[in-house]
Amino acid sequence: MAKQVKEKEPLTFEYEKTSFPNARVVCGTDEAGRGPLAGPVYAAAVILDTENTDPELLQKLDDSKKLSEKKRDELELLVKKHALSYCVAYSTVEEIEETDILSASLHAMRKAIDGLFIDRVSSKEILEKLDIAEIGGQEIKPDAVIVDGNQSRDFQLPAKAVIGGDGKSFSIAAASILAKVARDRYCYEVLDTTYPEYAFAKHKGYGTKAHYEAVDKHGLCPQHRKSFFRKYYDAKAKQ
Repeated sequence: MAKQVKEKEPLTFEYEKTSFPNARVVCGTDEAGRGPLAGPVYAAAVILDTENTDPELLQKLDDSKKLSEKKRDELELLVKKHALSYCVAYSTVEEIEETDILSASLHAMRKAIDGLFIDRVSSKEILEKLDIAEIGGQEIKPDAVIVDGNQSRDFQLPAKAVIGGDGKSFSIAAASILAKVARDRYCYEVLDTTYPEYAFAKHKGYGTKAHYEAVDKHGLCPQHRKSFFRKYYDAKAKQ
């Protein structure tokens, strides 16, 4: 008997509409880059019009991990075009090392949410101080937030964690697209340009064989998350 394949549940605005009965505006937030060995962790926050978002965007949206790079790039443009408000922010390698990757990821999400209602004519210097990579759309303060994952601690707004939210919520899926594309772009334009010997454009900082070989040859660069290499170096010391 052929094994039945469970059909993928469609993305909806269900969480945006039902999680907070008194909230008029709910944003979705997600991160990208918890697993890599180098570079900042990025996050995005997105507000979509739950009643009148472009059908083309909704039809194409999906969890960023399930899409090709080409499709993510196309969707990034659509999200930015049709979102009521969006912000992409990050937590630095230094912050990751001072705390931990989960705390840094959540903090990046909170920075992205704050960026939704920052003045849209803020200078580049102000945005850099706030660890904001880019903002767009209208200046809107959401009433609540739905967060991809199982943690929603320390948010200033009412927050609900949604496990697998990037495959359930339109807003979270849109945020996952912006965060992933922005982080990949950072790997291409900054990490790979500054440290070409590590080939960051190819592996995006993940622990590939080629990446570890480059580290063995050149050592760690300032953008490597040193704490992520403890087990690796411990294992090498025992060889």
